Amino acid sequence: MASRGWIKDDNKVAAFAYREEDITNKGVYINLMRQLNRLAKHTKGGLGIRTQRQYYNHMDQFTRFLADDFGLQNLSNIHGRHIAAYIEERQSEGLSASAIDLDLSAIRYFHDQYGSEVRNRIPENVDLCKRYGITLDLRSYGKVNRRWTDTEIAEMTDLAMRKGRTDIAKIIQLGAGLGPRIHEITRLSRPDALRAIRTGFLHVKGKNGLERDIPLRGAMADLLKATASSVSGDAKLFVPQGRKTHEIIQSVQDFIRNHRDKVAEQGVRSHGVRMTFHGLRHRYAFDRYQEFRGAGFTAGAARLMVSKLIGHRRDEITRIYLGETTEEDAE
Repeated sequence: MASRGWIKDDNKVAAFAYREEDITNKGVYINLMRQLNRLAKHTKGGLGIRTQRQYYNHMDQFTRFLADDFGLQNLSNIHGRHIAAYIEERQSEGLSASAIDLDLSAIRYFHDQYGSEVRNRIPENVDLCKRYGITLDLRSYGKVNRRWTDTEIAEMTDLAMRKGRTDIAKIIQLGAGLGPRIHEITRLSRPDALRAIRTGFLHVKGKNGLERDIPLRGAMADLLKATASSVSGDAKLFVPQGRKTHEIIQSVQDFIRNHRDKVAEQGVRSHGVRMTFHGLRHRYAFDRYQEFRGAGFTAGAARLMVSKLIGHRRDEITRIYLGETTEEDAE
């Protein structure tokens, strides 16, 4: 076991899970990591230590997604739809093609360790793309438009309202109007909303502890006020008593996946790029970039301002959020 000391023991996994705010379905994540550890301790395939470590870390990231977005209980039940959704998420977050290629290699490697025990076979990349409408074209990862249009935002919001999901309608509006991640929205409490209304800025604690203040624009103050009035005390805005945060996240993601084909405008996004919640962040980033450029800021300065608003500190990530327009506006 000395050669596999990079495997996190159960205590380290649990400590990490309860310390990490971005993991909402902590119990399921811990359970999945225990399963991963059992596999990692007895892997076959002749991989070098460095590659095994890389694959383990990439699989760790995937288990967080499986826990929060699907509540999957058993790694042996991984399905193509889980992988397709993860690819969409990783691409939307600006991950490089090489990182996503490692994701897929890691998932396939550990999935293969189950042998005949698995319920589903993972489709080859070509079949993943055909079956789930995603793209793995390495040349296009950072050059595509993933933004929602005004019509798509309005129609998805209206659909949620008509189906009695006012919570989802509000979450979509906040995503488009302020650009937070879905985890950041579901963490919002009534005091957070009231403070934002009072100061004009929504204070958000994002990934890796990065905090930022997002200016309220347009109808966002009224939306937060209306939402805050529907709860009391220190309650979360979108997580009712007795519900778990990860359940709300799963519900929102599932709603978008189940209904996006009904509202998606043809020809807006590149082939294989579908509507995801993260696409609302791309829309917000694009709108702010256009606003700053229109105000006379250089392309570089505008990207820097956008990066602070969306909680990233790397220019290459901001360029991915801006998609097709970045190269056109480059200095």
